[in-house]
Amino acid sequence: MSAPRFPVCAVLFDLDGTLLDTIADLAEGANRMLAELGRPLRSAAEIHSFVGKGIPNLVWRCMTENAHATGAEVEQAIAVFRRHYGEVNGQNTTVYPGVLETLDAMRALDLRLACVTNKAGAFTLPLLEYVGLSRYFDAVVSGDTLPVKKPDPAVLHHACSLLGVEVSQALMIGDSANDALAARAAGMPVLLVTYGYSEGMPVDTIECDGLLSVATGALELIDAI
Repeated sequence: MSAPRFPVCAVLFDLDGTLLDTIADLAEGANRMLAELGRPLRSAAEIHSFVGKGIPNLVWRCMTENAHATGAEVEQAIAVFRRHYGEVNGQNTTVYPGVLETLDAMRALDLRLACVTNKAGAFTLPLLEYVGLSRYFDAVVSGDTLPVKKPDPAVLHHACSLLGVEVSQALMIGDSANDALAARAAGMPVLLVTYGYSEGMPVDTIECDGLLSVATGALELIDAI
């Protein structure tokens, strides 16, 4: 039985865990924050499971997982994290294997590309520039572009509007339930990579239209229209 193919003219990509391995920088920023606040440090594995719903959620989990913190303390910690993460953002981030080849091939097919992430814009745009990916994207929707984040489908609708395409003509590629739920609610197909950050949830248990062990696998499933 052949794999399904998706006739699309646009592809929306998640960032952390899909295009880029950012855990080293996120962990460094988080542990610098925790050290400054006199809190126990977190392992890279713990922080890996905390990533996905934006900085406030990451900081909240760092502060409260098996610990106690007031709302005011978490708010203070968010500001401290942003300062530290801004200093290390991109320094130890790597582009996942196959990503550059995939983006080059999609551009050659004249597909419209967008990055749709829950990462704040203050970190998203510099990071894309730092790693050399900004040139591929016709639009970037960050975690604070709208009042809502993934899994709210509004961010995918907004990305398609910026690209000038119908939602039905787009494909989402991500790594977590946030991406899958947003795509399902928006009415577009979604592929999930198996190597990313799925908040501790086995990616093969998340409802989607296909799994990718490497980004280039998406090229075999797309019919550019």
